[in-house]
Amino acid sequence: MTEQELQQARTAKWRLDGHPMRTIEEARTFLDSVGFCLMYPTRPSLHLPTFVGAWVGEDDRLPMPQHAFADPRAKEAMALMVRALRAKLAYEALLMDENNPFLLSPRLFPFFYALVGERNPKLAPRTTNRSGYSQLACDAFQIIRRHGPISKSKLGEALGGGLSDAGLDRALRELWAKLRITRVDYREEEGSVWDELTRWAPNKVWEGVSASLGQSLSALLSKYVDSVIAAEPEEIEIFFSHFVPRSKVRDAIKVLLAARELSYLPMGTRSLLHITPRREVLPARLRAQQAQ
Repeated sequence: MTEQELQQARTAKWRLDGHPMRTIEEARTFLDSVGFCLMYPTRPSLHLPTFVGAWVGEDDRLPMPQHAFADPRAKEAMALMVRALRAKLAYEALLMDENNPFLLSPRLFPFFYALVGERNPKLAPRTTNRSGYSQLACDAFQIIRRHGPISKSKLGEALGGGLSDAGLDRALRELWAKLRITRVDYREEEGSVWDELTRWAPNKVWEGVSASLGQSLSALLSKYVDSVIAAEPEEIEIFFSHFVPRSKVRDAIKVLLAARELSYLPMGTRSLLHITPRREVLPARLRAQQAQ
């Protein structure tokens, strides 16, 4: 494979080849194919498909998160994303920036939960030195648990006056980062609507709780390589380092190489990892004929 062939393969898989997605079914198919994606491109760029790119159907001057509010293409793509969330054809998580949603297919979401979510989600978050939750986050969670789904504005009212938007955003981010809550809708007059994840998607949460960390990381890593077609180990580590220690990523790569799930693909002076091609197993009768 050449560099040009790699880019062409990514362009086709990421729907940047002039065939944009428009329907909820096409959005489901896209997410099932790539496994996960960001809503918008990033700087510095990550080797990852984007939902807005698949909506536009090309990679020319796609809106960045800070400019999305003024771009009609971003608004249309966001409307389709919200429909996918409502239908549970996509699940949203916090990867780097709350303004740039990280979307996962239903099949892969439990594996992501296993790596970043709470192992005992029945217990409400508490403020301890190691929990990472502020008192405001704990109070917000209790209200969401009792009254959710609830919009950010109504949540602020329930928490009492005097709260700043920044403070409430920070509390929601603490809960979202560990998948205690999730955005389940967006209403123009009220903004984002939040619910407790165990209520919104109980089966996905318990699948994640029961999945092993090694199995989950291997599944996500394999899907990432499948989505980008081929990648350098350093590129894989950079992406996964946003939620997993790099040492664990290197260990997972070694395991997949040993199992021959991944293999090296030479490309010029570089060695990239790709999914090991499956060999077709011929029936015994045809193997015997070939041997003759």
